[in-house]
Amino acid sequence: MSRISAFGDDALGEHDAVGLVEELRAGRVSPADLIEAAVARTEAVNPTLNGLAFEAFDRAHVRGAAASPYGGYFDGVPTFVKDNVAVEGMPTMQGTDAWEPRAEPGNGAFARAYLATGLVALGKTRLSEFGFSAACEHPRLGPVRNPWNPEFTAGASSSGSGAFVASGVVPIAHANDGGGSIRIPAACNGLVGLKPSRGRLPQDEGLRRMPLRIVADGVLTRSVRDTAALYREMERVYRNPKLPPIGDVSRPGKQRLNIAVCTQSVMRDASPEMREHTLKTAALLEELGHRVTPIGNPVPAHFKDDFLLYWAFLAYALVRGGRRTFGPSFDRTRLDNLTLGLERMAGRHLYRLPVAIARLARSRRITERLSNSYDAVLMPTLAEDTLPVGELDPTADYEQIVDRLIDWVAFTPLQNATGDPAISLPLAQSSSGLPVGMMLSTTVGREAMLLELAYELEEARPWRRIQDDSVVSSGASIPASRRAGTRKGRE
Repeated sequence: MSRISAFGDDALGEHDAVGLVEELRAGRVSPADLIEAAVARTEAVNPTLNGLAFEAFDRAHVRGAAASPYGGYFDGVPTFVKDNVAVEGMPTMQGTDAWEPRAEPGNGAFARAYLATGLVALGKTRLSEFGFSAACEHPRLGPVRNPWNPEFTAGASSSGSGAFVASGVVPIAHANDGGGSIRIPAACNGLVGLKPSRGRLPQDEGLRRMPLRIVADGVLTRSVRDTAALYREMERVYRNPKLPPIGDVSRPGKQRLNIAVCTQSVMRDASPEMREHTLKTAALLEELGHRVTPIGNPVPAHFKDDFLLYWAFLAYALVRGGRRTFGPSFDRTRLDNLTLGLERMAGRHLYRLPVAIARLARSRRITERLSNSYDAVLMPTLAEDTLPVGELDPTADYEQIVDRLIDWVAFTPLQNATGDPAISLPLAQSSSGLPVGMMLSTTVGREAMLLELAYELEEARPWRRIQDDSVVSSGASIPASRRAGTRKGRE
């Protein structure tokens, strides 16, 4: 298995984002050095990983060469933004090529807050079409590949961000999660992925208009402290008064917790291997002094159909309103089979939608009941090991794609419906040598507790690093015809 690593002896080194802040403040590197290194790393591994949707390298170089700092804790640290939020001067293509790209006139609500922390966007990363699939495998642009093994998917809609952070291109990148798309790429790529509480971070208008706001924005990182620092800094830019503050979480918590462990979802049981990893993580928690109790699936049977129908309704709204939303160049014939299949399914069952939305909104009662006895719930992030490229081929029949998709992502959608926070940590390794994510969830507003627990687990079981035994690659090992979709910025 040949891993794809961008790590090298340059300004980025092996630092996480907080480490780069320390390097910048000590004067050992400059923002220009970091941006130059990140651009070089992107160019080295993107021909294989295929995670780049739009490059704004020239603009980033100008930003890095500025004589005075722009401000913000992360000032000068390079990042990428997922290609489904608005960033000024960059197109937003939502993982598809169904309309002609056009530059955004300004930053959306999320990008304004995210970039106000000082992070420098090098461009945008690829996602599956509208984020509907758990693997980014565009028929024309090709798949986003996993740096641990390019024969496997980088996972979920935030594929490009996951591949770039794991391979060392940047230490932190934007992701968002409407059914697991922060947590799933974290699991596939050996990263930390926190889906925050509903309303924790500002969102672009389209997401705020959803009847049920299942999508949450966040980041993918290689360390718990980077994730904690990002939320601390974002909170200084934007604070939701309806939620308790996260604050500056910098170490494990002292409180011993009551933690439920569950290896059954409403869709299916975890595979034997995922169950074993979950129980081993539960045993580690017990060794650390926490009280762990096995529980069965707490979710009612109708949740699966309700969530799928709501997911399909989002496709229905995008496809039917395509010209109004994306402009006159919108061409539905260029959409993939999953998007079109979801749109057809929703059209047949729209009469059931009000009941489905009402029941999904009430699903928070499930976790509220659990919170009477437990501080957190441990589950596997995914029901199976990371899928090979092609398993979720968007040119296959809709029924095949959706059946495989639901089967794989059986554990993550609950927190999207409830609005609860959940974090995936790379605490295990599969028999195939790929990272395995373990997911901890809790009730709305308790991200600080999850981060304290994550710090404790990171110290007790440090996760593997891709650069420790990897092969540095600059190779264009994927044919050009399968990676032809990157759009170059014109400044």
